[in-house]
Amino acid sequence: MTPDWARSVPDRLRARTGRVLERIRHARHPWTGWRKWAVIVGEGTVGFVLLFALANLTLSLSTFRGEDPLRRTAHELGVLWYSTPDGQPTSEEAFDAIHGRDLGDDPSAAEIKAHFLAAARGGTFLLDQIMVDRMEAVNGRVDAAVLPAGVYVGAHALGPDKPPLVWVTKWLAHYVLFPRHAYILVVPETGPAWAFSASQEGKFPGDTDSPNRLSARVTPYNDAAYDFPSSGEALHEMTIVSDDPAVVAGALSRLTEARDRLEALDQPYGLLAPNSNTVVGCILEEAGLISRETRRSALLALRAPGMGAACPGADETP
Repeated sequence: MTPDWARSVPDRLRARTGRVLERIRHARHPWTGWRKWAVIVGEGTVGFVLLFALANLTLSLSTFRGEDPLRRTAHELGVLWYSTPDGQPTSEEAFDAIHGRDLGDDPSAAEIKAHFLAAARGGTFLLDQIMVDRMEAVNGRVDAAVLPAGVYVGAHALGPDKPPLVWVTKWLAHYVLFPRHAYILVVPETGPAWAFSASQEGKFPGDTDSPNRLSARVTPYNDAAYDFPSSGEALHEMTIVSDDPAVVAGALSRLTEARDRLEALDQPYGLLAPNSNTVVGCILEEAGLISRETRRSALLALRAPGMGAACPGADETP
């Protein structure tokens, strides 16, 4: 039998909530005229931003979580906690805390590769700043000795790498700002891994007369690459799109050709499209690695805005 005090708690809460709502409903605003409307617009804007952030947080914690979402979330939180500013290596403590359970405290290149061979069987896995630092320490670079040969699509949040902003924005970018920036990673059978990155030309190193032009770079996958894991972008969600040796062998030349075609278009970068995600999606579709229906799916439109838009230099019909 439920005691009286337990039954009375919901009643008291309902009564108290009712009184608060009644006060709000009949409250008199201290300002009038344009000041009143400025406050109303400001409150409405703050409410919209908070609603948007809550929606993105819900999506971030419920989408692409794998078979063990709690373990994945713990992994993400640990990586973000231990990630270091640009140019500063991650610590031994970080690797032990994040990857020690699966790999021990001093894995070899072969053990790291075996770990990712198993992870890649699910199609999608996480590649983080801490692991990439260990790959370089063990192997000297990221290549097929530590990562299975293949063509991958990487997706990560965008955020600054320099303190003090990075300590706040890396958390917000990963969980509250749901959209992701995509790039293509090629790991050949021999030689270093290569990254295809697209963005505004002004975001790449070097001087430019057209900072808002949609541009691309094909560079070795190291700390000089635009999409190399860094503190503000510490977690990368990697999806293997092909491990066919013929596709992998020809991927670098095809990406170089795609970069040159994009440069010749001299097309402005669009916030929603055409942007980096548009370019990556169009390259994958043209190569037959994803279908047009997949590229234009609603989920990808949320996850990678611009992915399903018309390809640069082409007028597509629905």
